[in-house]
Amino acid sequence: MLSKSKQIQLCILPAKTRCFIAFVLALIAGAGCTQPSNTIRIAVAGPMTGDQSKQGNDLKNGVELAVEEWNEKGGVLGKKIELLVGDDQHDPKQAVAIANKFANSGVVGVIGHWNSSATIPASEVYHRASIPMITPASTNPQVTDRGYSNVFRVCGRDDQQGRVAADFVAKQLQAKRVAVLDDKTTYGQGLANEFKKALEEIGGNRVTIVYEGAIIQGDKDFRGVLTTVASKKPDVFFFGGIYPEGGLLVKQAKEVGLNAPMVSGDGVIDQVFVQIAGTAADGTYLTFSPDTTKLPSAQEVLKKYRARYGEPGPYSFYAYDAGQVLLQAIQKAGTTDGFAVTQAIHTSNYDGITGRIQFDAKGDLTQTQYVVWVTKGGKFEEFWRPVKESL
Repeated sequence: MLSKSKQIQLCILPAKTRCFIAFVLALIAGAGCTQPSNTIRIAVAGPMTGDQSKQGNDLKNGVELAVEEWNEKGGVLGKKIELLVGDDQHDPKQAVAIANKFANSGVVGVIGHWNSSATIPASEVYHRASIPMITPASTNPQVTDRGYSNVFRVCGRDDQQGRVAADFVAKQLQAKRVAVLDDKTTYGQGLANEFKKALEEIGGNRVTIVYEGAIIQGDKDFRGVLTTVASKKPDVFFFGGIYPEGGLLVKQAKEVGLNAPMVSGDGVIDQVFVQIAGTAADGTYLTFSPDTTKLPSAQEVLKKYRARYGEPGPYSFYAYDAGQVLLQAIQKAGTTDGFAVTQAIHTSNYDGITGRIQFDAKGDLTQTQYVVWVTKGGKFEEFWRPVKESL
C-alpha cells in the first residue's frame, strides 16, 4: 500500500507516466498468484479434515500418486507438475472459496470435489474461469446435466445406482414394504429420490413405500426416527447419505428393534462405516462399482499405493484415473489453455484402473457399471450384479 505522500506525488505526474506506474504495480501485486514458469499447477479438492476426511485424503493420495508418476518421467510439456490441495470440509461455501483460490493461483485443472453439494457450486467458478474439472466421486445428475463443457466425472450417476438399488430391493430381496431416509444433502436426497422413482417403476403395486423421512447430517442420535420407522414394519430401509451417519443408523436400528437390512449407496461403502457400526454393519447392502483392486490392470498401482499410503479407499483409484486423464489431456493439447484441455478431455480414450474412460457430450462416462455389495464379517464383498436387460 502506498503512503499518502507517495499517492500525492503520483497524482502530479503526467497521465502516461501514471498509467505506466499503475501497470507495473499491478504486475507486482499479481506476482504472488502466478505459478513459476517451469511448473504446471493442478489441484485436488475434497473434505481433507472433519468427519469425512478419510474420503478427501483418499482423493488426494490417488491424484498425488498420478502426479508423481508423471514427474518421474519429466512432467508434462517439459514442466514439473505442482499439486495444490484444497480442504472444502464438505461445505458448499468453503468449496466456492477453494475454487476461487485455485482460479487465482493459476491452476489449469482440478480433480474434485468429493461431495455433490460441494462439486456443483464449485464448478460454477471453474466454468467461469474455463478450468476443466473432473470429479472422481460426485454422482448427482446435476453435476453434468447443466451443460458445462468443462465439467466431467469418472464415476457413475445417482439415477444409475438408484435404479440398480431399486431393482435389487424389488426383485432380489423381494421387499414389499420399504422405508426411505436421506440426510438432506444434495447427494443423499438426490440418491434417495432416484431410488424411490425407480422403485415405483420396477416394483409397481407389489412394493409400498411405508415411510419417507430425513435426518440431519452431523447429528449423532437417530433413535427417534428409527423407532418411527420400526413401527411401520419395513422389510428394508434405504438410506441416502454418507458413512458417518450410515454407521450410526444401522447400529441404532438394532438398538430400537429395527432388524430390516439397510440398503444404501457409494457414500457409505468405507471401512469407517464398519468401525462406527461394529457387528451391526453385517448384512448391509451397498451399491458401488465392481472391485477394482482385483483387476489385473490395478496391480502395479495398487502395490505403489499400499507401499506409500496403505489400503486404498473406495475412490482412491477413481482419483488416480482422473489425474491421469487430466495430465494426459494437457500433454495431448500441447498447452494449458482451458478450452484446449477441455476439448482434449472430451476426446479422451484412456484405459484406466476403473475401466475404459470415454466421455459423452455431457461429461459423463459412456460406460458405467454398478453392482451390489454386502457387508460381511467387517468386510465388503461383491454380492450381486444386475442383468442389463432387467434395467
